[in-house]
Amino acid sequence: MKRATKFTHMGRPKAGLGTAVNPSVTRASTLLFERAEDLYRSDVRGYGRHGADVHDKLAEMFTELEGGAGSVLFPSGLAACTYPILACVKAGDHVLLTDSAYGPTRKFCEGYLTKMGVETELYDPRIGANITTLIRPNTAVILLESPGSLTLEIQDVPAIVDAAKAHNVITIIDNTWSGGLVYQPLQMGVDISCHAATKYFGGHSDVMFGAAIARTKSLHSKISTTAKLFGNASSPDDAYQILRGFRTVMPRFTQQSETALALATWLTDHPKVQTVLHPALPSHPDHTLWQRDFCGSACLFSIVTKDMPSDDVLAFVNALKLFGIGYSYGGFESLVIHCDPQLKRAHKTTLSGPLIRFACGLEHADDLKDDIEQAFNAIS
Repeated sequence: MKRATKFTHMGRPKAGLGTAVNPSVTRASTLLFERAEDLYRSDVRGYGRHGADVHDKLAEMFTELEGGAGSVLFPSGLAACTYPILACVKAGDHVLLTDSAYGPTRKFCEGYLTKMGVETELYDPRIGANITTLIRPNTAVILLESPGSLTLEIQDVPAIVDAAKAHNVITIIDNTWSGGLVYQPLQMGVDISCHAATKYFGGHSDVMFGAAIARTKSLHSKISTTAKLFGNASSPDDAYQILRGFRTVMPRFTQQSETALALATWLTDHPKVQTVLHPALPSHPDHTLWQRDFCGSACLFSIVTKDMPSDDVLAFVNALKLFGIGYSYGGFESLVIHCDPQLKRAHKTTLSGPLIRFACGLEHADDLKDDIEQAFNAIS
């Protein structure tokens, strides 16, 4: 059965006499038991913080999405990245983090993990099999993100996974860019795949959520236990909205990815653009890896402009009318950000100009092209 069909029918109640098409939302903190001897059973839910039926149905959807052994839900995408890390490290450990990682994840590793006595080392996202040279006896986790959320490097994930497995190191990937729809890292041997469900699965920029999918039952248990000990809880209303977003994620994702590729292709020959960073373009330095590992692209890409001082970069962004200025992506509206203020790298990049990131929404591609053109003309 194709994914679009699965996501339409999974997580729904069995039809009866006037059955609702979707699971009900249960809002509860206290859960009651008929018998005192059932209060401490480990095979039933004991408290509202541990979720409800709608959470169970949503977790099943994410597990199906990635082909994993189980999923843990979180109130944000950042939590979906940080809790699995916490589940897999201890004081004295060493973590390898891709230099292209999502900024808040990097801050967590370099801030909170440092206070825990865990060292974080940044590695070149294009290191591939050479990551073996960085693995130490105390290396516990390798953190990946492919492509990088600003500079869009594609990592050689199978090569890094092989090196990690040879040294018994856990691999965790932020798979938000692909939504798990065009990239399957767990099938390549990655141990944990994390998603900011806020984006594609929310779809309307009005709910925050996250999910971590484990490749094995033991890892799923480890993440789940850690999340419970730290008091992790997510709203049943938010879980319902993400479950609802699953129903339409395929057509939305397809349209947004097609729009992004159309804009990226057009901008390749634009006189104001030096480089377009989109892995589906043959000009991208990692295009061959993208062809090997991905079955499609997504809504997000970046450009490097030509001969543009910082004031003009800001003026260009401010002149855009259809692209909202804001973080995130995967919602119905297109967004844009100037990346340079947050572009902190330990390793050299080939970028030689201002970096601007576009996230394509559901607007028509021609209208978005016209908007970009008028913004460039406004600073001529």
